[in-house]
Amino acid sequence: MKGSTESPSVNQTSVPAVEIVGINKSFPNASGNVQALSDVSLRIEQGEFFALLGPNGAGKTTLISILAGLTKADSGSAKIMGFDTVREYRDARTNLGVVPQELVFDPFFTVRETLELQAKYYGVKNASAWIDEILENLDLTSKSKANMRALSGGMKRRVLVGQALVHKPPVIVLDEPTAGVDVELRQNLWSFIKRLNAEGHTIILTTHYLEEAEALCQRVAMLKNGKVVALDTTANLLRGMSGITVQISADAVPPSWATRGGIQASGAQGYTLSGYAELEALLTAYREANIAVKEMKLGEADLEQAFLKLTSKEAA
Repeated sequence: MKGSTESPSVNQTSVPAVEIVGINKSFPNASGNVQALSDVSLRIEQGEFFALLGPNGAGKTTLISILAGLTKADSGSAKIMGFDTVREYRDARTNLGVVPQELVFDPFFTVRETLELQAKYYGVKNASAWIDEILENLDLTSKSKANMRALSGGMKRRVLVGQALVHKPPVIVLDEPTAGVDVELRQNLWSFIKRLNAEGHTIILTTHYLEEAEALCQRVAMLKNGKVVALDTTANLLRGMSGITVQISADAVPPSWATRGGIQASGAQGYTLSGYAELEALLTAYREANIAVKEMKLGEADLEQAFLKLTSKEAA
């Protein structure tokens, strides 16, 4: 990677990029305490492209805030590149870059000034060439002199990505980085992030676009109600969902299959089946019930199916 300044590191390949041990965190509310995280433990190795998934309220943002030193855990520990986020906050934070979900920016500076100030905040010297490269890769060169408040939401999000990268952290957390971003920019952003990952940066991604996590990430942790309900390679999670999915558009559902599927966004009835033998049984049920199938779509089980299975109300 171009540029002249590297972030401090422990320079030990055996040290995990992120190590979380027994993290607990609760927040008070009117009815008592809400347990945001419960005994969460994760180890993310250097150079991984890692997905942190879960429904809204699962605890993802709280965990990221603890890693960034913005929130203190009730118990447990978190380390970035071997540096404790509490006892060695400065070193831990220097080794971490976070792209927040919220669009937080200073309206009084231009895009380039925003990145230059961020570089100075981290004590990065001679950052001009690296800032030029960030602007080019995020398609922000033409907007470098534009005021932040004049940018669209997608442009602001690109600047947030640039801010997280300006001090060249070995660990990068992307919290919903493509929310509100158009398809073309999304592709450009992922091309840049994949390049950084190939150069050794550890990437931690949270996203509601599960196809992104499936395509990019080698391992996945799924949170539900503040607990880790799955931690495995993407391939193993998909292997555990072996089978096929089918969406059927019809005016009714066979009574014997009424509790087996769920309504999809398209309005069709969706099913996850073990194989084609079960598909034949499903279609037979439609025929015997004299229900005409208007449209049918088949597909392989994907990460979304695993996500829904593991984070559903019925999941143990």
